[in-house]
Amino acid sequence: MDVALEPRAPSSEFQRAADQRRTAVRASFDRLAPERDAWMARNAAYYRAVERLVRFVVREGASVLEVGCGTGDLLAATRPARGVGVDLSPRMLEVARRKHPHLTFVEGDAERLDLGGETFDYVVLSDVLGFVDDVWLALRRLQAVCRPETRLVITAHNAVWEPLLGLAERLGRKMPTRPTSWLGMDDLTNLLHLNAFEVVRADTAVLLPVDVPVVSSLANRLLGRLPGLRALGLIQLLVARPAWNGAAPPPPRPLTTSVVIPTRNERGNVQDIFARTPALGPRTELVFVDGSSTDGTVEEIERLLPTREARLIHQGDGRGKGDAVRKGFAAATGDVLMILDSDLTVPPEDLPKFYLALAEGKGEFVNGTRLVYPMEDQAMRFLNLLGNKFFSVALSRILGQHLKDTLCGTKVVSRADYARIEAGRAYFGDFDPFGDFDLIFGAAKQSLRIVEVPIRYRARTYGETKISRFSHGWLLLRMTALAWRKFRP
Repeated sequence: MDVALEPRAPSSEFQRAADQRRTAVRASFDRLAPERDAWMARNAAYYRAVERLVRFVVREGASVLEVGCGTGDLLAATRPARGVGVDLSPRMLEVARRKHPHLTFVEGDAERLDLGGETFDYVVLSDVLGFVDDVWLALRRLQAVCRPETRLVITAHNAVWEPLLGLAERLGRKMPTRPTSWLGMDDLTNLLHLNAFEVVRADTAVLLPVDVPVVSSLANRLLGRLPGLRALGLIQLLVARPAWNGAAPPPPRPLTTSVVIPTRNERGNVQDIFARTPALGPRTELVFVDGSSTDGTVEEIERLLPTREARLIHQGDGRGKGDAVRKGFAAATGDVLMILDSDLTVPPEDLPKFYLALAEGKGEFVNGTRLVYPMEDQAMRFLNLLGNKFFSVALSRILGQHLKDTLCGTKVVSRADYARIEAGRAYFGDFDPFGDFDLIFGAAKQSLRIVEVPIRYRARTYGETKISRFSHGWLLLRMTALAWRKFRP
């Protein structure tokens, strides 16, 4: 079985939170079902534009699956020979079956999609991925309904429109269904790549989503195609194809994995680390590196060591997470070297996504990003959020590879590639107590393919953050300046 799709324990707090979010989305669309047609009539210009874009791509008379079909109007507009709509909301599907009895509608969840092996010419996901709890998993599930000639057709709202759409919703001019995630072109392209889909077309449309005689046509057909203004279109359109030629993508390489866990005063999280860290590949070991804890962390680790393959080493005289990671990597025995922060703000349940990105050859250095999905309250302070965005933009330009979040603690690299980073470390010197930039700079210097895996960043439930916003912020500025000198000689 695909390591990423192993069922999670229903009693897991992580799984309960995901189920609660999914239930809330279902309930909101059930409430809207009786009035959806009225909202679509009120915003007819927008829905006509989406229909035109999708119909331009989808061949009439084909087999079409729409995930998140609502009341079925877009699916019907494609005029399929075989049309199947899947939606989370049973009340939406009641309306769809009444309006379009010639089509097939199935209640289902994008993250648990199972259509018994049936494949389709086209799979449409229109304005739905922003409501999906785990977009990575939803796209992974689509592999089962695709063959090499299948085309995915995706539309999503442009994030630059978030303030205007929020205002329209508050004023009663837009259907009250604000998405939980605002996915940009780069986010969607990256998520498709991680799941073996290749983007063949990416475009934007609709600069003015209302009917104003002459003005709407001028704005959408002429001004909206100009450089600069083109990036402001409300609708993002992506068309993607499967990046495999056989019946299914090739299986991941069977790689053993070492999960390195730096700890200092994290006793309350240790049992969850043992219980929730999944199996990754044929063998998974946990390597705890303790930095002189005083709250019983060491004793808790030692108590649980017999429960699975795990080891404890002591950081000794070293200081900082960067030193702990290097000591952990040196002691690790796996083919894959992975970092898991012991505060569990990155859920262990997301680690299979990092493993598969490496084992399936999607990237050579896998970096987590916390800036795609919404965060829990207090998971990141406002100043930290601004700092992360600033440094990610600056370093993306300096390094020549896209990075959305440089400071996410979870990073993954193969043992062989880490040896190359380690061998070239003298070029930068010992400058990074965090370890994040030591690894990122090293990966970029070795020309490794860097990819990012979106995660849901959680609020800390035990202990205190080790980050000082101001002194560490000054250090990050110094490291950005160092990167400029080293990468732009």
